[in-house]
Amino acid sequence: MEIERRPGLHVQKEGIRKQPDPVKPIPNNTEEDDLDGEDMQKEAQNRRNAWEPSVFYSLGSETFFFTGQEISIRESLDSFGAVVWPGAVALCRYLEKNREQVDLLDKAVLELGAGTGLLSIVASLLGAWVTATDLPDVLSNLNFNLSRSTRGRCRYTPQVAALVWGQDVKRDFPSSIYNYDYVLCADVVYHHSFLEDLLITMQHFCKPGTTLLWANKMRFQSDVHFIENFKNVFDVTMLEEIPQEEVRIYQATARKSGQKHHV
Repeated sequence: MEIERRPGLHVQKEGIRKQPDPVKPIPNNTEEDDLDGEDMQKEAQNRRNAWEPSVFYSLGSETFFFTGQEISIRESLDSFGAVVWPGAVALCRYLEKNREQVDLLDKAVLELGAGTGLLSIVASLLGAWVTATDLPDVLSNLNFNLSRSTRGRCRYTPQVAALVWGQDVKRDFPSSIYNYDYVLCADVVYHHSFLEDLLITMQHFCKPGTTLLWANKMRFQSDVHFIENFKNVFDVTMLEEIPQEEVRIYQATARKSGQKHHV
């Protein structure tokens, strides 16, 4: 099989793992009990009502307005990764409102669990060099949304890469090559069995000099347990809490030797 070759991507022959060129490109010149799966599906359908003032939903797509741009997101209820969740919208709002505190211009940004790509799109519109990652089965829709909403608008063309949380991330994304200024995560903690793998992945990418921003709706008791573990390995600050949406936004940096966590 002929290997597809596109600038900035290394595509393996099996067509599953796509990794971005680690060298930043030149800017573009043209631009409380755990819920089960059924309950999560109901939330996916019902949660759209919470965004009515700023979001228009029709025929499987949502239109958002950030950084003065209209962003159209194609969704699907086939998987949790094909839905825009509250944490992503909240973090987009935070980044838009706090551009001086979180300056993404010309920064290398990685998103874990990018899903439909809204957060990566907003980061790109704010001037970041973005790599959006998720499981292989959602990359097609992710790539579609990123391309449609950033083409000709962004300083850097965002990249899409397959990333499976866990121990293999050290092999697939070695720290000697892949380093980021910011790691973004939105609603990556929910009813799944890979929370330990997620924490391993966060630790791998959140090295000294990296800032991790994580927004999540608090749904489950397991979320509380994850936050405890999260604070045990990072220096953590809660940047914002949105009670009416049950969303919290955390900032984390690599723990310095002997330093205690704070909230």
